[in-house]
Amino acid sequence: MTVPIVLASVAVILVLAVGGWTTTVGTWYGDLRKPPWNPPNWVFGPAWTVILALAAWSGVSAWTNATDEPGRVLILTLFGINVVLHMLWSPLFFGLKRPDWALIEVPFLWLSIAALMHAVGRYSTLAEWLLLPYLLWVTFALCLNLRIVQLNRPFGKRV
Repeated sequence: MTVPIVLASVAVILVLAVGGWTTTVGTWYGDLRKPPWNPPNWVFGPAWTVILALAAWSGVSAWTNATDEPGRVLILTLFGINVVLHMLWSPLFFGLKRPDWALIEVPFLWLSIAALMHAVGRYSTLAEWLLLPYLLWVTFALCLNLRIVQLNRPFGKRV
């Protein structure tokens, strides 16, 4: 049981570190028009920390309850896909300054969370519920991303 907890914790720390490193909130982001319901910048770090900690807990719970090798492979594969999709969004939005490209990517992230919920739910109802805040936050992020694109497009010619 200790090994899955350590691995999940390390994965969350790495994802948070990469997310922080690839998210530069500078004047470009500050100058974007945003909807009035856009949260203050300080909310995102704590929100992602809690959400990813819950996702790690979900993974450990599902892994512990999955006694078959194909189930464990599926869980690891889906979490791996999710991590890749999760880590793509910030470089697209902030690094390349392309909220429009990030908007194209975020439905794939959403689908990866839904697939994770379905897969881990076979082994642990708790694991499935622990991913709900992640799905809801990414749904909110998708709506926010869409509104930012609508308020600020086009992006291709900006420097």
